[in-house]
Amino acid sequence: MDSSIIIPFLSASILLTLLPGPDIIYVIIQSITNGKKYGIVTALGLVSGILIHTTLIAFGIAAIINQSEVLFFAIKLLGALYLFYLAFEVYKNSNIINLESDQIPKKTLKELYKQGFIMNVLNPKVVIFFLAFFPGFIVESKGNIIIQIYILGLLFMLQAIVIFSLVSVTSAKLTGFLRQSKKFENIIKWFQIIVYIVIGFYILFSKK
Repeated sequence: MDSSIIIPFLSASILLTLLPGPDIIYVIIQSITNGKKYGIVTALGLVSGILIHTTLIAFGIAAIINQSEVLFFAIKLLGALYLFYLAFEVYKNSNIINLESDQIPKKTLKELYKQGFIMNVLNPKVVIFFLAFFPGFIVESKGNIIIQIYILGLLFMLQAIVIFSLVSVTSAKLTGFLRQSKKFENIIKWFQIIVYIVIGFYILFSKK
C-alpha cells in the first residue's frame, strides 16, 4: 500500500475523527470530570473496539470483491449515500455539541477502558460507517484485500488515539471556548457537513 492511498486515507480519517461525535464527546467529558488520564484510557478502550469492526469489514468486503465487481460498486454507492445522509442530518441538527454534563460518576481506569471498548463494539453504526468508508481506499491490484483493510484499520486506530489523547489533554480549555462561542459551534457544524460530502464523493469516484 503506497502513499497514493495512505495519505488520502489518513487525511480523511483525521478529519472524521475530529468531527464532534459520541466518542470524542465522551472522551472530553471524562477528561473534564476526572482528569486527562481518564480521558486517554477511555479513548484506548474506544479505539480497541475498532479491531473487531476491522475484522468484520475485512472478511466481508474481501468476499464481496471476489464475488462481484457490480456488488462492490453498489456497496461504495451506498457508502457515499450514507455519508451524504450524515451531512444532511448534521445540517438539520442545530444542537451540535452539548457538554453540559455535571453529575458523571467516577469510574476506575479499568472500568473506563472496558466501557469504551463495549461502547464501540456494540455500536452498529461504527461497522456501517466503516463499510461506507473503507471501500474507497481499497485497490485490488495492490495485493491481498484483507491485509489492506487491516493496514487501514490500524492506521485509523493510530491517528484516533493520537487525536483523542491531544483532545483529552486540552479538553478543559476547548470546552470553555465552545460553551462561550456560538459562532465557533456554527463553524464546526459546516465543517462536518463539508467533510462528509467531500469524502462521500471521493469514495464514489475512487477506482477499484
